[in-house]
Parts: sequence; C-alpha cells; structure tokens
Amino acid sequence: MKKNLFNENLKFEIDSNGNKLIVKENKLVMAGPCAIESYEQLLETAKFVKSNGANILRGGAYKPRTSPNSFQGLKEEGLEILKAVKQETGLAVITELMDVREMDKLCEVADIIQIGSRNMQNFTLLTEVGKQNKPVMLKRGLSSTISEWIGAAEYIAIEGNQNIIMCERGIRTYNDYTRNTLDLAAVPIIQKETGLPVIVDPSHACGIRYLVKPMSIAALAAGADGIMVEVHPDPINALSDGMQSLHFNEFEDLMNSIK
Repeated sequence: MKKNLFNENLKFEIDSNGNKLIVKENKLVMAGPCAIESYEQLLETAKFVKSNGANILRGGAYKPRTSPNSFQGLKEEGLEILKAVKQETGLAVITELMDVREMDKLCEVADIIQIGSRNMQNFTLLTEVGKQNKPVMLKRGLSSTISEWIGAAEYIAIEGNQNIIMCERGIRTYNDYTRNTLDLAAVPIIQKETGLPVIVDPSHACGIRYLVKPMSIAALAAGADGIMVEVHPDPINALSDGMQSLHFNEFEDLMNSIK
C-alpha cells in the first residue's frame, strides 16, 4: 500500500456550468437512473433529484451487462441526452467509461468518469484515465480485496491524476439474500490508507429497494463522503436494475432522513 502516491489533504473541485463542488467539504449525493432510456426520463429524474438536494446526476449511456441480451444502453445517443440534460439543469454528471475508444466522446460530457466494478482491474483503462484532467470514481471489484482496490487506484494516480473517488458497492460473499454484501468497514480503512474520498453505492450493494435508505444512513454514519443511489420515475418498467431503483417519493424520504 503506497500511501505516498496520494495527497492526503487533497480537496478537488468538480466544476460543471459554474457549479463548484469540493469533495471532502460537501457530502456528495449522486442520484439518477441506472441507464439513460430517453431524454424525457432523464430530465424528469434530474429535475426531481436536484430539487431534493442531489448535487450530481448519474446515468449510464454505456451499460456493461452480464447477458448480451440485456439492454446495453443508448451509447452515443445516451451521451447526447446526458449533455442536454446537464445544460438544462446545471447538474454535474457522472457516467461510466467502458472502453478507451469512447474516452474523448465521454470526456466532452462527463464531469466525473466512472470506472465500474467489472473494469477495476482493466489496467489499460486505468492508465488512460490517469492521464485525464477529470475526477475518476473507481468502483470496487465485486470480489476484490481492499489491497487490490487500492492497487487499482495507484494505476490511476501514478499517471498523474490523483482526483480519485473510491466507491464501495458491495462484494460477493456467501450471502444469497442481497445482490452483494456491503462492506462498510472499507470506508474508514480506505480513508485511513489513502486519504481519498469514499462514497457508498447501496443500490448495487443490496439490489433491493427497501434496503437503500437504511444502508445510505449507515454509510454516512460510518463516515462516507457521499452516496450514489439509483432513482427512476417508473422503476417497475425500468430497462435496467428496476428492483433496486428508488421511486421519487422514496428518494425524497431518503433525503429528508439524511439531512
């Protein structure tokens, strides 16, 4: 664990349309649909989550799916929708990068580049985002140890980009009730070992809607710098991860609880 790669006093800004957020001074609330399905869907969600205190809009244009028959995202069309909604709402946006060939197009839109759990050890991808001048959110691999996760962050940092947000999103265990097992002990461990900000994604960790609120509260109580939750105007008919997406009223209740 090479702590000297990271600046423990790092406070970096996310600047979108003049809206500056300083990580480690603001609790980040990233909210939005798992996948961008249409302009109307994303705009409706963005306006709602912003009105309830979210400061970053999440939405996947490119979707890594276990089955090739599942919805793979709108891809470039999704990026155009994300760009339009960003301009209309003024929210900073985060979306996932899956392939270095999509880097330039995605960086034109995204304020934060997301590296998903499946790509946590895609070292070519990590090296390339390390050369970018944008914050990178690095999700923990679904079966990765803390040392492996820190090692992945080092691949980014060694290229010069220390603007890294670590995201705990649950790991695979013998538990067969939830989608994954949320490892909240990782929050203070990562903060101690690297000094980097850590956010928690209870939606992917649990995969069950009713667990998102209590696990969000628990994450913030454990010292997390923010949360990332999935919100959809019609979760039952969502094209991706509807079972773990919050209805609008549930997100409003969550935000009222954590305020």
